[in-house]
Amino acid sequence: MGITPGWGSGAATMGGMLDAADADGLTVGQVSTRLGVTVRALHHWDEIGLARPSLRTAAGYRLYTAGDLERLHRIVVYREIGLGLDRIRAILDDSTVDVPGALRAQRAQVTERIDRLKQLGAGLDRMIEAHERGLLLTVEQQAAILGPEWNPDWPAQARQRYGVTTQWLQYAERSASRGAEEWQAVADAVAGLERALGDAMDAGVTPGSPEANRLVEWHREIFASYFPLTRQMQVCLGRMFEADPGFAAHYDDIRVGLASWFRQIIDVSARANGIDPDTATWE
Repeated sequence: MGITPGWGSGAATMGGMLDAADADGLTVGQVSTRLGVTVRALHHWDEIGLARPSLRTAAGYRLYTAGDLERLHRIVVYREIGLGLDRIRAILDDSTVDVPGALRAQRAQVTERIDRLKQLGAGLDRMIEAHERGLLLTVEQQAAILGPEWNPDWPAQARQRYGVTTQWLQYAERSASRGAEEWQAVADAVAGLERALGDAMDAGVTPGSPEANRLVEWHREIFASYFPLTRQMQVCLGRMFEADPGFAAHYDDIRVGLASWFRQIIDVSARANGIDPDTATWE
């Protein structure tokens, strides 16, 4: 309702809220200024019978007496601690209402809300850190999960290079919700795929065969742990796996020539799905 009062706002005392100059009552605008309540809220409270002015001018304008302001002040106080208008009406008008009990119930709700906000704050901290760091693991955890070849500086380098891209944002969002166990599962899945790639190459699996295409789809599925990977983007990755010395060495350590074979099965699968690998772009 646009209420922004403080405990001592407006009419600070329960009595004497009208001075001699106000003996004939205060207008809606004057009450709004004194209590920090919007004119719209005052009109609404009047319409629902929660706080009606006792007087009217000859022209029909609302005028609030000292008694009216006392009731309004109580409404403002109860609204500020989060009570709904129906509950406030009961407290003010129903002598059978257990006011301490109602306030205790409100206190319990506030406590729950505080706990939820703390959880939200912690989640925001993790999201901010994930956007800034990428990988929310200690250096020791990274080494244990990702192996001795992993360089803990790579996430920071990736952020410098890709931090403004949609894919980095998607990666950060996934990273924020993952701990060491989740990343271990991803690492295990990647290792399983790489073993299967090496075994398939040894077995003479040809590009375009059902087994090769299955491996290509498996790669896309696993890569979704980082961000969604389109077929065009996968073709670009295949080029990088073959051309980048670091990636090529990694795959060729598994099997000599694996980087080139991996690119071939990606390209043939892409072509079968209507994509020209020679012109594919990162999209």
